[in-house]
Amino acid sequence: MLGQITAYLGRGQPGYIIAYVTLIVFFAFFYTAIVFNPSETADNLKKYGGFIPGIRPGKNTADYLDFVLTRLTVLGAGYLAAVCILPEILISQYNVPFYFGGTSLLIVVSVTMDTVGQIHAHMLAHQYEGLIKKSKLRGRRG
Repeated sequence: MLGQITAYLGRGQPGYIIAYVTLIVFFAFFYTAIVFNPSETADNLKKYGGFIPGIRPGKNTADYLDFVLTRLTVLGAGYLAAVCILPEILISQYNVPFYFGGTSLLIVVSVTMDTVGQIHAHMLAHQYEGLIKKSKLRGRRG
């Protein structure tokens, strides 16, 4: 009995894939719920004079933001699940020699994008620093 369950939940098996997708979708919604609060965003919009055209400020705006956020999260969770499951299926069913699974690919890509963004920000700050020094030197001469 326990051996059958273990075999069903083994890597590349249907139980494993279903559990993997379920956890990806759950944590996508969980993270979104923790990070973004539609009611607080609607209150901030109302407080600072912002609005969404065609939507009344307050609760209606919060409901609209929640509706849009849910749709975006469904699409995002589906994309994440597809990216993570595709290598698993290719490895288990078609014996394609991948060295990274889907989750590893997501981590590598996100770290790379973050590193490139930090390098870009550093270079931009350094460029502005050089411009400020040049402008100060010109200002002292004149």
